[in-house]
Amino acid sequence: MLQQKPLDLAFHALSDATRRRMVDRLTHGPATVSELAEPLPMSMSAVVQHLKVLQDAGLVTSEKVGRVRTCRVDPQALSAAERWLTERRLAAGARLDRLGAFLDETLPEPEPRE
Repeated sequence: MLQQKPLDLAFHALSDATRRRMVDRLTHGPATVSELAEPLPMSMSAVVQHLKVLQDAGLVTSEKVGRVRTCRVDPQALSAAERWLTERRLAAGARLDRLGAFLDETLPEPEPRE
């Protein structure tokens, strides 16, 4: 898994609802592991495993001061995934626009109703 490309790791990390929830929380500001774990119906060990996936993907960074680990989202890592999605959306939109223009040119005008 560590040999995957960064984008693959990001999408793998974001494929899980719990991890997306953690990232969503972190977009509002840094949080301790305990704060991230509080609303989740799972053990602290499971929360730490989810955070490891997010960190391995580069989406989240953490810093330990004393016994408290504080996590932050890395906006640049999210931007890479967003750019990839935006490029695909724009390309698909352009193809649909070309299809629409083609259909407008080739389909006969509908008969008026009386």
